[in-house]
Amino acid sequence: MYPEPPAKTGAAHAASETPGTAAAPASAAPTADAAPGPRQLHREATTSEILRLARAQLAEVGPAGLSLRKIAREMDLVSSAVYRYFPSRDALLTRLILDGYSEYGAAVELAEAPVSRDDHRARFEAAAAALRDWALANPNSYALIYGSPVPGYHAPQDTIAAASRAGLVLMRILEDLRAAGHAFPAGGEVFAQGDAVAHLRDRLGPTLDAGHIALGIDVWSHLMGLISFETFGQFTNMITDPGRFYRAAVAESLTRFGL
Repeated sequence: MYPEPPAKTGAAHAASETPGTAAAPASAAPTADAAPGPRQLHREATTSEILRLARAQLAEVGPAGLSLRKIAREMDLVSSAVYRYFPSRDALLTRLILDGYSEYGAAVELAEAPVSRDDHRARFEAAAAALRDWALANPNSYALIYGSPVPGYHAPQDTIAAASRAGLVLMRILEDLRAAGHAFPAGGEVFAQGDAVAHLRDRLGPTLDAGHIALGIDVWSHLMGLISFETFGQFTNMITDPGRFYRAAVAESLTRFGL
């Protein structure tokens, strides 16, 4: 169903593209804006189909049940063909996780970007709303990146940057507040825990006090906890209007920043 198209190389390829003309030298390099060839297009299409079927599996059996062999059967391929694209289940999981984090981060960035840079409160509200909206619209992807750990899987280091994108939007708002001369409220118990997160300053907020980073992490993790409870159904028969409850939590979080 998904056979690889035969590769054409050198003079034979050039002659086949332009019948009746002399073949181009085999060493001729493609232009920088050359359209992708059949093999590249085939590979991209096959990769997309593998990922589509993998996401469908996530919805049915969860990440622990992800099976490349099942994907191969659904695509009428031998298992070895799929392994040319993803050499292991963990490699496929990593790709799905990276995609999930990237899509989540992009959704938050896109929601916050149009808001006036001087309206820090509205920026925070837009980012916080996008955190919740994306999770509710993509519960399976959210469960993959924020749900229970997959037995036997260890995420590689290259997932860290993608995992930080959504939270960094909130931290950048705090940095902009600091740059604008905003007077943050006096520190409290969480602020006093700055030494516990001081090692994250370079990545999360180089211009912030360690205490403000601790406060930002506390607020972010609180909002994510509410989102997880709602996404995973923990608020059933507990909170009648989770959206209103979440917005109230966002408003209360803003008071901790003096907004």
